[in-house]
Amino acid sequence: MCNSICPPALPSENTSVFAERMVGMLNDAALAMMISIGHRTRLFDTMSELPPATSAEVAKSAGLDERYVREWLGAMVTGQIVRFEPATKTFTLPEDHAAMLTRDAGSDNLAVVTQFIAELGSVESKIVDCFENGGGVPYSEYHRFHEVMAEESGLSVLSSLESHVLPLVPELVAKLERGAAMLDVGCGRGLIIMRLAELYPQSHFTGIDLCHETISFAKGEVARRRLTNVTLEVHDASDFDESARPEAFDIVATFDAIHDQAKPLSVLKGIHRTLKPDGIYLMQDINGTSDLDKDREHPLGSLLYTISCMHCMTVSLAQGGEGLGAMWGEGVTRDYLNRAGFTNVETHKLDHDIQNNWYVIAK
Repeated sequence: MCNSICPPALPSENTSVFAERMVGMLNDAALAMMISIGHRTRLFDTMSELPPATSAEVAKSAGLDERYVREWLGAMVTGQIVRFEPATKTFTLPEDHAAMLTRDAGSDNLAVVTQFIAELGSVESKIVDCFENGGGVPYSEYHRFHEVMAEESGLSVLSSLESHVLPLVPELVAKLERGAAMLDVGCGRGLIIMRLAELYPQSHFTGIDLCHETISFAKGEVARRRLTNVTLEVHDASDFDESARPEAFDIVATFDAIHDQAKPLSVLKGIHRTLKPDGIYLMQDINGTSDLDKDREHPLGSLLYTISCMHCMTVSLAQGGEGLGAMWGEGVTRDYLNRAGFTNVETHKLDHDIQNNWYVIAK
């Protein structure tokens, strides 16, 4: 046994390595917040079009307060995202960085995803309370989540809808061109079915979602676009196994929606019920494996488990649901589909989409 005169133990090599990792995480977490701000204020878009510029010139071009822009640039320079020339005190966004941070980057714009970090941080205290007392955090506490989801969906789904998503289902385009009835369960702001409604005016598209605010936004957008083949409804799908109209739709789709539901099996049973005998169900959902050991290999594993804990799981629990969570994985997904009555399930992956599985499911 060592007495008080023993020297303190030196940190092990493993401790030093982990300490460096922790410091890196703190810097990267802070940068994620600042990248989100850079996206929302269009600073990256502005800088991508400027020659080397001072903080005052960047702020003027962006229409923003110079003092805040100057401090933001400090984070960008120390984070090695923006280049700084000390002699002229000018800043430059490299082209290879702009290719991952600007709206012109399209689906490669990862700055969009950093917005989730700030949004989840806004409910941290409520999540801590759930850790201590159980329960969940309702949708109403997330003030920008639907807005960010709509933007992210625009990159991951809308940008590849015609080129990659629709071709997953044989004869789907032909069916939509002839005229079909399609339902989007958990449609959010409805941007996907609006795009389909523009492409296929002979078909009719119905979107349902639990949240009044998203349906209200969608209805305003439908009116602005003068779409007459879109119907939008506020609907809690928890009882969808009983409330769904039998054999009403040729196509049903869910985009990253089932795992959030209070009663996901009831929703899936309702989808099976509302599909016509030759109907098709197209389901996008997170591509976990249902095996934590294997999920360690997922390039976005930590992010997806965090989003699950701080949004997907907790909003379900807030409704008294089962809290399935985003990382339920393909194994559990197939089990739920089988229990809902689906036996013909194909899993597809898209090269540009490392986050999701795409399931094509026949009734």
